[in-house]
Amino acid sequence: MHMPAPTLPSRPLLKWAGGKRQLIPAIGHHYPDRFDRYIEPFFGSGAVFFDLLASGRLQGKAVRLADLNPDLIGCYRALRDDTKAVVRALARLQREHRADGDACYYDVRDRRFNPQRAAQASGLAREREALADSYGPARAAMLIFLNRTGFNGLFRLNRHGAFNVPAGRYAEPTICDAGHLRAVAAAFGAPGVEINLAPFDQTLGDTGRGDFVYCDPPYAPLSRTASFSSYTADGFNLTDQARLCDAVIAASRRGAHVVVSNSSAPQILSLYSSPRARAAGLHVRLVPARRSINSRAASRGPVDEVLVTNVRGREALPRPVMLRARVPLSPRRASGVR
Repeated sequence: MHMPAPTLPSRPLLKWAGGKRQLIPAIGHHYPDRFDRYIEPFFGSGAVFFDLLASGRLQGKAVRLADLNPDLIGCYRALRDDTKAVVRALARLQREHRADGDACYYDVRDRRFNPQRAAQASGLAREREALADSYGPARAAMLIFLNRTGFNGLFRLNRHGAFNVPAGRYAEPTICDAGHLRAVAAAFGAPGVEINLAPFDQTLGDTGRGDFVYCDPPYAPLSRTASFSSYTADGFNLTDQARLCDAVIAASRRGAHVVVSNSSAPQILSLYSSPRARAAGLHVRLVPARRSINSRAASRGPVDEVLVTNVRGREALPRPVMLRARVPLSPRRASGVR
């Protein structure tokens, strides 16, 4: 009997700090008409990837997805490689949660997930790969479960490397959507799709003509109290932001189509409106967004975010930002929400 192909997923598998679903309309203005390969070095939840996939723009194209979070990459690979087992494990967790609620959440977090993760956790590159490789269906299901039932879908580690997000306030969350899980797994397992645990400079190193690159790094903070540096154990500081800017400029000069999203912090505006960036064809635009990570609803207000691109938009958007004053970079400032 011929089985129908899975429906292409249009939404991400996970909720993720700084996910870009709300900015898809603005980012979509700058999708290039033609490209041969799609590259995303800060994959996170992959909202742009799933939007491109659902619209058919990735059909027949090579795709390179990468991130430096070994839990994220390990979960995605486990779902891709043993989908049925992940679905079964997540269905069991859904039944447990419906019976025991928050008690189930904290049991999974503190007695199952964290002890298993601690056995492989380390900040060294080779141990990161080992941690990603250690993910089997059971732990992948636990990570998806914690993401669906934890506060705001955060992934946050304390200084000891333990996942410490409290339970969210959900009456009856959808934990196991088997059809969506299978569709995401099929997308990750499609021919030509890579899922790599790799730093951005390695991922971007060979980009050039025919490539479409979307970068969504951890955001530079807008204030001293806005830092959210626990996405990876070692954070992403403004020295890293400057290194990324250099890599983006180099990719643009080699002919790649580039879109970058970031906060509207003065340092970011300064980096991407520099003479070097403009000479590489990059332009800065401000787009309105809404913060969703703050624990107080009143603080989740509209803010301006930045899109940097060398792709001409399909429709009129605000004029590129041109700065007259340069703001000096401080490498001591930590990364922001992504």
